[in-house]
Amino acid sequence: MRDLKRVLQPRSIAVVGGGAWCANVLRECRKIGFRGPVWPVHPGRGQVAGVPAFAGVEDLPGVPDAVFIGVNRTATVAVVRDLSRIGAGGAVCFASGFAEAARELPDGPDLQAELVAVAGEMPIIGPNCYGFLNALDGVSLWPDQHGLVPVERGVAIITQSSNIAINLTMQARGLPIAYVVTAGNQAQCDVAALGRGVLADPRVTALALHIEGIGDLDGIEALAREASALGKPIVALKIGASRAARAATVSHTASMAGTDSGGRTLLRRLGIAQVQTLPEMLEALKLLHLGGPLASNRIASLSCSGGEASLMADLAEARDLQFPALDRMQMAALGGVLGPRVALANPLDYHTYIWGDHDATTLCFTAMMQGDLAMGCAVLDFPRGDRCDAAPWLRVIDAIAEAQAVTGRRMCIVSSLPETMPEAVAETAMARGIVPFCGMAEALAALEAGAWLGAHGGAPAPVLRPGDPVGVRVIREAEAKAML
Repeated sequence: MRDLKRVLQPRSIAVVGGGAWCANVLRECRKIGFRGPVWPVHPGRGQVAGVPAFAGVEDLPGVPDAVFIGVNRTATVAVVRDLSRIGAGGAVCFASGFAEAARELPDGPDLQAELVAVAGEMPIIGPNCYGFLNALDGVSLWPDQHGLVPVERGVAIITQSSNIAINLTMQARGLPIAYVVTAGNQAQCDVAALGRGVLADPRVTALALHIEGIGDLDGIEALAREASALGKPIVALKIGASRAARAATVSHTASMAGTDSGGRTLLRRLGIAQVQTLPEMLEALKLLHLGGPLASNRIASLSCSGGEASLMADLAEARDLQFPALDRMQMAALGGVLGPRVALANPLDYHTYIWGDHDATTLCFTAMMQGDLAMGCAVLDFPRGDRCDAAPWLRVIDAIAEAQAVTGRRMCIVSSLPETMPEAVAETAMARGIVPFCGMAEALAALEAGAWLGAHGGAPAPVLRPGDPVGVRVIREAEAKAML
């Protein structure tokens, strides 16, 4: 495998091309705070976006660690050849018109093969992709706006779709994102190789994959094994359940999505958790960033509304999650705090009797979390900050933090609507070690994924390759039935 550290964590950047996209790369590098030199390259302009430019890569004052190539497809091949010759650390190939456009441009596949050939051992990302963002080191080889901010540690997301990548950077859920990488056509570095590259960074805590197609079984298996060895869980969103989705991936990034059942079976065998939507993926990443997989699928729900308790119970019905009945110790402790007017159960509606009472709320949460539970979910929807006073709700976070500290058990906040979990509140909760889930359904999907990962830990099972059968023998009917 190629070493991607130099390109993913560069100390110097070059931007080849002079159009609006390349000007955006220069702007975004400054905006996110890249501290190293950024060198524009253009044969006919003295400057690009106000930055002095060099006529060619051979004229640069040093060999760049990472290069954004924003020129047309044929010129891209020539630039990659030059960069490989001078020993550049790697390049993002922005141009399209390669294998993904084979129907419209018959030479596209051959041009992509030539691109890979001239790159040699130099890593290339793409073509037909936006590039990547590294919020740990302030790196933006990215030709558009994005929503990332600098972080000291966080999760990584890899997708073939640049538009989905942009959308994910705009999340306002309090998730610290360290890397967003787009793979595009995966001509050389595929999703698995890029995943191994970002997981090698000790500041990355978990990885999410948005997968269109899996082509290299050895690569995805190596990724799963390295992730397991590092103790960094992976969650995946595999598309291709519908015929229309499978057709779209071919024209999008020249990927073959394969059968949905086959892809899902492979991911399960490799110990990679799966989700169905992008919001579920982001919520699962929050959980994995703060504490990793769950110890079990046993959870509790606490709310001051019977309606919320019922929703949690109903939504969990289709999930592999358990709301275990309260044991005697929990019953006694909760009864002592809540009194005889509250029906004690899990999910628990603790009513509004203790609302605003910090000590009583802390005791209530502590009593519930004395049980054999992997996670306690406090349902909490914050009022609009522009119209209401959220002080009583913030005191609930204090109670959760204290209960978590006393019992040593993990707790989270669950809002019933994404809108009722303000980003500032989510960031505060994350800083205090409390997972802030946006949406009940998404929270339960994330918890199910975390519990599945906890139950399927250890080294992934080996992937059985297709091929000629080995050791075939004919058995009698009675023996076959006995084996079943």
